[in-house]
Amino acid sequence: MSKDLSNYRKSYEKQELIETNCPENPMELFQKWFLQADASDTVEETNAVTVSTIGKDSFPKSRVVLLKKYTWEGFIFYTNYDSEKGKAIQENNHVCLSFFWPALEQQIIIKGKAEKIAENLSDGYFESRPDGSKLGAWASKQSEVVESRDALDKSLKTYQQQFEGKEIPRPDHWGGFIVKPVSIEFWQGRPNRMHDRIRYTLLEDFSWKLERLAP
Repeated sequence: MSKDLSNYRKSYEKQELIETNCPENPMELFQKWFLQADASDTVEETNAVTVSTIGKDSFPKSRVVLLKKYTWEGFIFYTNYDSEKGKAIQENNHVCLSFFWPALEQQIIIKGKAEKIAENLSDGYFESRPDGSKLGAWASKQSEVVESRDALDKSLKTYQQQFEGKEIPRPDHWGGFIVKPVSIEFWQGRPNRMHDRIRYTLLEDFSWKLERLAP
């Protein structure tokens, strides 16, 4: 099987990113871009973000999760701590987050260190989830091999019966991570592949160093 993709080309011409328009703190620029993307009719699931980790097998692995909160401190998402992703983070907490909004010709690439958030914060978010999602957190042993789809459905049904008419608590193995950034790169597509790339790097005094990278 073969397909030549060499003629797949697009000219990026929608916006520009110039140093004089960049704030001192990259979180301000992140929020500006995120709100613009969220308000755009052309971007679906603005909070979809690719999380890359290094596994025990030394291979990187990337998957898409949903960002649930961002603060001055970092970026928060939730997962099963016993999943492949969760175990990889607890083994090596250096991760990369990547947002890509093709309709806006923009990427944001974040290198950072992931930490578990406080249990009460995970409790608070878990309580806000629909019951079906809460039950799924109990029923799915995320990333483990399962016999069949039927086995998953039976597991879900078991927990539906167990918690029928009761409040569904957060499982101990499920909760949030916050990724505290050490580097944030903003990528804006430009014509002739001369893209704008602005990188912020966190310094020891917690200020940010701004640099332009060659495309």
